Amino acid sequence: MPPHQTNPLADWQAGYGPIVHRAETIERMQALVQRLVAQQRVADEATAHTLLAAADRLSCTAMSVVAHMTYARRIDRSGRPLAIEDFKPTPEGHTGGSLNMVPAFVGYLLANALTGTTRGWLMGQGHCVAAIEAVNALTGDVSAAQRGRYDRSEVGLSRLISDFYSYAIDEQGRPAVPLGSHAGPNTAGAISEGGYLGFAGLQYVHTPLPGESLVTFLSDGAFEEQRGSDWAPRWWRAEDCGFAIPIMVLNGRRIEQRTQIVQEGGAGWLAEDLHHNGFDPVVVDGRDPVAIAWAIIEAEDALSAFASSADKRYPAKLPYMIAETEKGFGFPGAATNAAHNLPLAGNPRENAQAREAFNAGAAALFVPEPELEQALAALANHERSRRPRESAHPMAQRHPASPQLPPPNGVPVGASASAMAALDHWFVALVQANPQLRVRIGNPDELASNKMGATLALLKHRVNAPEPGIAEAVDGAVITALNEEAVAGAALGNKGGLNLIVSYEAFAVKMLGMLRQEIIFARRQKELGQSPGWISVPLIVTSHTWENSKNEQSHQDPTIGEALLGEMSDTARVLFPVDANTATAALRDVYASRGQLACIVVSKRDTPNRFTAEAAQSLLAQGATHVAGDPATAQMQFVAVGAYQLEEALKAHARLALHGLGSCVTVVIEPGRLRMPRDEIEAGFVLGDATLESLFPPQLPRVLMSHTRPEPMLGVLRRIDTGPAKTRALGYINRGGTLDVTGMLIANRSTWVNAIHAAAQVTGWNNSQAAVGNPDDQSAPASSEAVTTGSTAV
Repeated sequence: MPPHQTNPLADWQAGYGPIVHRAETIERMQALVQRLVAQQRVADEATAHTLLAAADRLSCTAMSVVAHMTYARRIDRSGRPLAIEDFKPTPEGHTGGSLNMVPAFVGYLLANALTGTTRGWLMGQGHCVAAIEAVNALTGDVSAAQRGRYDRSEVGLSRLISDFYSYAIDEQGRPAVPLGSHAGPNTAGAISEGGYLGFAGLQYVHTPLPGESLVTFLSDGAFEEQRGSDWAPRWWRAEDCGFAIPIMVLNGRRIEQRTQIVQEGGAGWLAEDLHHNGFDPVVVDGRDPVAIAWAIIEAEDALSAFASSADKRYPAKLPYMIAETEKGFGFPGAATNAAHNLPLAGNPRENAQAREAFNAGAAALFVPEPELEQALAALANHERSRRPRESAHPMAQRHPASPQLPPPNGVPVGASASAMAALDHWFVALVQANPQLRVRIGNPDELASNKMGATLALLKHRVNAPEPGIAEAVDGAVITALNEEAVAGAALGNKGGLNLIVSYEAFAVKMLGMLRQEIIFARRQKELGQSPGWISVPLIVTSHTWENSKNEQSHQDPTIGEALLGEMSDTARVLFPVDANTATAALRDVYASRGQLACIVVSKRDTPNRFTAEAAQSLLAQGATHVAGDPATAQMQFVAVGAYQLEEALKAHARLALHGLGSCVTVVIEPGRLRMPRDEIEAGFVLGDATLESLFPPQLPRVLMSHTRPEPMLGVLRRIDTGPAKTRALGYINRGGTLDVTGMLIANRSTWVNAIHAAAQVTGWNNSQAAVGNPDDQSAPASSEAVTTGSTAV
């Protein structure tokens, strides 16, 4: 054994490279080591001290690799300085934050090694992925795609370094290397990209199941982005939540200036703010992996003590670890604005002073190969502890048992019913049939007024102190706050359970960034053959554009569905049920799938029920079906996307039939099934040409009546667009205000009268043939309620 390891305690206390152990850290860790030995969680003090010293050496090596990933083309594991040709022509990397993440992530590994348990991890600052990839390559805990490409040999590390920001692309137009600028499915153990700052802070408290522990790395910049993370103590319950341990990496700088926390007063100010919000904050040295490990274990023990207390009261004082550091610690340029990206004053390939600074910085971090090997061997105690590698932590392996799906409670055809009320009854039955699945409902507000009163009565708002006579409970499953991102985070974080998000359609667009991050990550998993196993999450948007007419135009916005239709339709589904039975069928179909997010646009007002429960299931299977008329004999086709659009199409069809003009009505419940596929995965999701042509005969002129703006829907339905001469599209044209439903239809030129006028344009009929006057005459649709399918009214 090398002489420097003959005394593990002294070896650790001496620190390594730029890592210096403060007296406070040494005192805290010594007390913890003694406790761990007494509890038989670690064999003896010497074993613990060996692990502590090992963490220092792994941290220094990983920080060196991170710096090389930004600037160099290779690494020299003998410690020799790099020459001009060894540097990248164009360096790139979020270097400062990644350097800060190294001791934080190694501290997480150290905590696991000390206690013999594998915790989960989540990183909110996904742009700091270089830290994770560097540590993973050194420990050998890489993803399947990286195995054999990246390891701790000089060749393997040099390949990692050269791949970073290589911009390589394969023949299919996809990234050609299993390494990106942010965390992704190729990052072993990652469960989130962390590309949208702040979202990890909203999700982490809802992520671990009972018996699990999650360490979440947060950034002080993201603290400004999303303040909903302040509410974590409102949601955490020992009875149905695992241990949630946030670690704020407080480096004090954003891209161009100091963070607001530092401007306000730094760690002390943050600790006071957190205390007022129900946390128990502790400040630790963020430069020291040992301090991070101490913080994790102490936080977990505090939560465990609270959970086992017979007289616990909520809210619990949740631990919150503030890891104070400086941006880019451990390398030249630290604590400057430049440290965010490129900390050196110049490019080492072009600038001798920058090259000298790089080599000096790398030398200060250098760990000889024998020392590194010994350190890695000490930390790799997984087999001895009978625990999984960190890449296989529980949250990275989510695959809950398939839920029992109750049969649909069909509404009779012809009856008027609220689709939202039908969903409410079915969802209650779903929850009652699956008591093993933890439920989270993300609800900005008004669950009851959105016709989900039975769900609210059963599951209740989660609060710390229930108000008598209100549907509230300490253990409620409905996470309610007037913050769309925060409540969506509750559902999206609960990937081990059963989830639902309910929102006004207009305000759901505030969730778009969070939804998109989840969609992108899940879709990339599919592309890599790692199909996610969590039960799909529906977003129900109601009080929608057409029936929220009594409010101003801010409440009349179909953007969320339009935006999600731009994502890959096999992962981001958008459904437009037209009655109670199709709404229930849509929700049931979503819960039968895995790894999808589905936006379901649902009417809450009573509308005519057009489909039996069986017919609704068939409609879901292919995404569209005929409702009225025969496409084989029809002279034109109405294509309806949306409940109110179907009703207007049926009125137009009936009016034309009275005058001997043949048309048919086809409803589209899932437009993404009809689109032109953009890759092989989506091609397996969309309808084939033969099925599509049976639903939409190529020769028929068409009028599309869309819940959304007409142009985005036309783009999605390009395969059935017969061109400007033969296709017209009606929909929301950005007109609204304080109106009624009929007024909204008139304002947006989407009434049955407008539909008939459009039919005349694509068929060559004149208005007198179609028995309709000037479509801009706002009084024309006044009698539209009398014009129904089969009616003789004119």
